[in-house]
Amino acid sequence: MQMAGLVLRPFRPRGTVRLRMTVLYGGLFLLSGAALLAIASGLVVGHSSTAAAQRPAPGRVNAETALAQAQKQIGELQAELAQASSNRTNLSHDLLVASLIALGIMVAISVLLGWVFASRSLRPLRLITATARRISEDNLHERLALDGPADELKDLADTFDALLERLEAAFAAQRRFVANASHELRTPLATMRASLDVAMAKPGPLPPQTVVLADRLRGELDRVDELLAGLLALARVQHGALPNHDVVALNGIVADAVRVRSAAIEAAGLSVRLAGDALMPVAGSDVMLRRMVDNVIENAIVHNQPHGWVAVATWTGRDSCRIVVENGGRVLDQAEVSQLAQPFRRLGADRVGSDRGSGLGLSIVSAIAAAHAGSLDLLARPEGGLRVVITLPLVAGLVPTGLAT
Repeated sequence: MQMAGLVLRPFRPRGTVRLRMTVLYGGLFLLSGAALLAIASGLVVGHSSTAAAQRPAPGRVNAETALAQAQKQIGELQAELAQASSNRTNLSHDLLVASLIALGIMVAISVLLGWVFASRSLRPLRLITATARRISEDNLHERLALDGPADELKDLADTFDALLERLEAAFAAQRRFVANASHELRTPLATMRASLDVAMAKPGPLPPQTVVLADRLRGELDRVDELLAGLLALARVQHGALPNHDVVALNGIVADAVRVRSAAIEAAGLSVRLAGDALMPVAGSDVMLRRMVDNVIENAIVHNQPHGWVAVATWTGRDSCRIVVENGGRVLDQAEVSQLAQPFRRLGADRVGSDRGSGLGLSIVSAIAAAHAGSLDLLARPEGGLRVVITLPLVAGLVPTGLAT
């Protein structure tokens, strides 16, 4: 019964792209050949009809002698043979010219039709390519969801969607792990800090080595706590958790960040130039935007040379605004600078040592800027130092008039 079912089951070939392209170009070639034969046959029939119409009718038998009549018929036959040979040569020439003309016309039409149909057939591939270029870590939720027949292109689109789904799940799991681990580690850190404080608060003199060790442990605990806070902030921003979404005056945040760090700037012997006082209304989280600006200015202060300088400028255009923070220092490699927006990336001279930050500052800046539909650009200055540019969109309708674009 099963064998009978297999034998009687009709064969239905799958509508693949290869089959469709084969049928398409086979049909175009058939149409081109049929049109070519039709044009050539029409020319031959027309020429033959004309030649037949021009052929003289046989003359009436006159009273001439049989010999003269035979010689005349022989001459007429020879003339007809010469005319037929000439007509055959002209016909071959005309047929060749007509075939070449028809071939050129049909080739042009076939190329045009092939271009049109190939473009329609390859449209899903262009859609897949454009989507692959557009999708990044921030929009892994997008899918192709390609409609159409179940062919190779549909399989490719479905495979691509499945890949995006796995990537989205992997990134989400990574972010959840970072957030959960950072949160859970705060409890033992708090316990360690409390135990250290209790031990140092015991009555009686403590050995100097114990005091030095306790101070060092407090510093390390502070650094770990700062690292965990940075990881939590990065995880929240990457998850799109922006608290207190409102319209924020970004120029005021920049001025506050510089003013709060005036003591650190003075202690490092740095000179600060603050320029730009245009209104910069940005839609977003006040907490996150302040952290973004604080990280950029803190980075310019910490990664600087003694008695160097820091320049902070704000710029407002028609639909976007910029914060530009520059600092002096040694000449940097642009290839290394471009990687600083990734977590735990440091420059070569800053990889050793414990007082150069956690390596999360600029990655948090990049994540906050991206969460606010903005961007972060890091440029190595040819004279030495770093130039950080943050671009954010302005709130529509609140841009002052008369500003330069």
